[in-house]
Amino acid sequence: MLLIGCPWCGPRDEHEFHCGGQSHIQRPGPAEDVSDARWGDYLFARDNPRGPHAERWVHQFGCGRWFNMLRDTVNHQILAVYQMRQPVPNPSDEGGAL
Repeated sequence: MLLIGCPWCGPRDEHEFHCGGQSHIQRPGPAEDVSDARWGDYLFARDNPRGPHAERWVHQFGCGRWFNMLRDTVNHQILAVYQMRQPVPNPSDEGGAL
């Protein structure tokens, strides 16, 4: 079981959270200039790396706020938790790590 550190509520059990998928995905635009193939990529293509992966999470049964998490997909270690508008932290930096 994971212990996830909500940026607003502190450490909580993973059952209070829901993963919203890959984070830092930019919507293509303007809409009239976007091809069907590019739009399909935006909607359906996601990274599935082995190692550090930036994900969106919501504290569903808590404060209800969204945040980003950098998680290692090999061992599920949480490398960093950060707010939505912040850039992806460097996994080798100690700041932000849980």
